Amino acid sequence: MPTKKKPQVTAAERPTAAARDRRREILDTAAEVFAEQGYNATTVRKIADHAGMLAGSLYYHFDSKESMLEEILRTFLDELWSGYDTVLAAGLGPRATLEALVTESFREIDRHRAAVAIFQKESRQLVAQDRFEFLAASQRRFETAWLATLERGVAERVFRADLDVRLTYRFVRDTVWVAASWYRPGGQHSPEEIARQYLSMVLDGIAVRI
Repeated sequence: MPTKKKPQVTAAERPTAAARDRRREILDTAAEVFAEQGYNATTVRKIADHAGMLAGSLYYHFDSKESMLEEILRTFLDELWSGYDTVLAAGLGPRATLEALVTESFREIDRHRAAVAIFQKESRQLVAQDRFEFLAASQRRFETAWLATLERGVAERVFRADLDVRLTYRFVRDTVWVAASWYRPGGQHSPEEIARQYLSMVLDGIAVRI
């Protein structure tokens, strides 16, 4: 049976650089509005107002606020997993893997602070919709990767034998990602510097050793 050819996109149909830039600007604006006001309270008109355009003009780029949110979250998660997969494939020891995952997480907060905030606030509600099922899949994958790293650390005696790995995972996860609520790109500390401080507290504690 012959395969069906995909329709060719003509040069005239390809988005211009200006249109791509404008689309990116709209998504950045929408992410900030979603993060600040909540997904349900945000309308297309609100996003258009913040973007300095008419709501009708916004529909030239996106057919709904759901489409905008989906692209925002998929872009964030695709970049997050690109970094995580690189770390997990590097063959590092458990501690170095944990350190690299934390550092990569802060880099993603730096790149996608608003998307991280949306993910934290809205995921539980969004996963009930078919188009956002990918959020639940990513959460399961995330948990598996972190638990495996902690379990390997215990097995290799890098981490304490009495460590409750699931509790530790939740602590590290929440400690890292809650930073999206206060972190602002371009601040006093780089993502890498913040990661070093967090790792020092998580792995070495804050009390002076006597």
